[in-house]
Amino acid sequence: MRVFVAGATGALGVPVVRVLVADGHEVVGLTRSPSRASIVAKLGARPVIGNALDPESINAAVRSSAPDAVIHALTAIPKRGPLRTSDLKATNKLRVEGTCHLLDAAIRAGARRIVVESMAFIYGYGDLGSKPLTEDTPPPTTAPQSWLLPSLRALADEEAQIMEANRAGRIEGIALRFGGFYGPGAGAEIMTSMLRKRLLPVISGTRGRGGPWIHVSDAASATVAALYKGRPGESYNIADDQPARLNDLVEHLATAVGAPHPITLPLWLVRPFAPFMAATWLSTSLVVSNSKAKKQLEWTPRFPSYKEGIAAFVSPVP
Repeated sequence: MRVFVAGATGALGVPVVRVLVADGHEVVGLTRSPSRASIVAKLGARPVIGNALDPESINAAVRSSAPDAVIHALTAIPKRGPLRTSDLKATNKLRVEGTCHLLDAAIRAGARRIVVESMAFIYGYGDLGSKPLTEDTPPPTTAPQSWLLPSLRALADEEAQIMEANRAGRIEGIALRFGGFYGPGAGAEIMTSMLRKRLLPVISGTRGRGGPWIHVSDAASATVAALYKGRPGESYNIADDQPARLNDLVEHLATAVGAPHPITLPLWLVRPFAPFMAATWLSTSLVVSNSKAKKQLEWTPRFPSYKEGIAAFVSPVP
């Protein structure tokens, strides 16, 4: 199979390309920067330069690849994570305009299937209860703070575009609602460095009971499973088996890498500098069910919780 991976040098794109190449597929990896094309080539894929926000550019890139399937893993989130809503503006644009252009290009090129990277926060922010949410739960129309709405609407718009194209019979569309990424290439190195310097605190006074997480290698295996076995027009929650608070993950990582115990800062002090982080990972209670993905994709996370995932990062499993 020839697979076009948009966002091939990103946190999800790199391990996805790696898995696809290992499975024997011909992979074409999109990157905007010629300087990053070597990353794609070293993974065993053919790099192509293009911009998903430029219709002509992305059409030319996809058409020249003639893919059987397309994977949409386009984001532009800072490596330190989104602290403010402004940190998500570029990603929101990719999820709305970029999806529109990439979807159109995939259809024009005759691709049979497109799998898109969505996120579990499509269910909203705040206290969403302790009952696991299934994919039948509709996206909310409100948010605890109005400035959180653009990120919710971008996720909903991205999925709506894919599902509408699927209903129209133009392409098979599948959306993957990922938990928060962690692991190599997905923030682990930065977090470890910050912990060793005591620059990554734990936050006191948080109200959230935690949210879903997924090791980036498990996210990649789920993406490829969706490419093979996902049902057209379906969305899937891709998360491990144990929701967790960000504080717990940070403290566990510090212990695992032998860093000093993180300093503690109150939420009120952090909120002005990282309002998005404070309102989401620190103040949200969100549990999602991964049963549908396990059953239909025949996929199970290798790491059932962040504890096993961090152990593998610190002492890689053969």
